Amino acid sequence: MDILKKLFPHAFKCKKSEVGNFVITLILYLVFGIIAGAVIWVAGLLTGIPVLGFILALVLRILGSLVDLYVIVGVILSILCFLEILK
Repeated sequence: MDILKKLFPHAFKCKKSEVGNFVITLILYLVFGIIAGAVIWVAGLLTGIPVLGFILALVLRILGSLVDLYVIVGVILSILCFLEILK
């Protein structure tokens, strides 16, 4: 649990009595998800460039996907912590 608290510090700040922190955390994760989606979209545009574009697009898609995974896990942990399922 300590590793999760270090990887997702904002997710564990959500308590039932602090709805504001919960909403701010969800908005932060939403913004990170939008940025990752934009990176994946740009990667799709770069596939038209012969060799360098393919490699750069692959790297950007992997990074964008990892950020999306981080966002999904962060939102789930935030909800679980807000509902006091996780301590």
